[in-house]
Amino acid sequence: MEINNSFEVPLPPKEAWKVLMDIERIAPCMPGAELTGVVDKDTYNGKVSVKLGPVALAFVGQVKFTERDEANYKARVKGQGKDSKGRGGANATIDFKIDPVAQGSLVKVKTDLALSGSVAQYGRASGLIQDVASQLIGQFANALRARIEASRPVAASASAAPQAPKPAVKPISGFSLMLRVLWNAIRRIFDKR
Repeated sequence: MEINNSFEVPLPPKEAWKVLMDIERIAPCMPGAELTGVVDKDTYNGKVSVKLGPVALAFVGQVKFTERDEANYKARVKGQGKDSKGRGGANATIDFKIDPVAQGSLVKVKTDLALSGSVAQYGRASGLIQDVASQLIGQFANALRARIEASRPVAASASAAPQAPKPAVKPISGFSLMLRVLWNAIRRIFDKR
């Protein structure tokens, strides 16, 4: 199943590329994701947990950059994981490209996702998977923007004023995610009429 998403980053493409290639820096921005090890500069071990209502899925696996085209700001990542309870697995090929926009950069993400085992039944409702992916990408983009803003140097005149601590970005909750997905499904039903 193909899933397409995009998000903006408040940096020019060259800087956005550097940030997105720093996996250890950006992994905490993805809701439910945990980087568990670095094999080499292209290969990372991790865990992704997603809760959909009463069903909690935890995939343990590996992602590997198979292509990096810095001149054109394009990359391809292949990932595979297995549910920790043996209910199936997921394999994905993720292509992303960074394009310049007025506010910085637009990151286009195309994911080719294949589910196996009992978790594949979620793939039958491709609208559900697309909605979940959109919500997760949105949460990732918000967390990434917050991290970028927090790392920017403060202007000299503003440095004298005390800065309020930024609130921690919370991962999307399973309940909140399901409500948004359900709302999108209802909207699609009425849009077809």
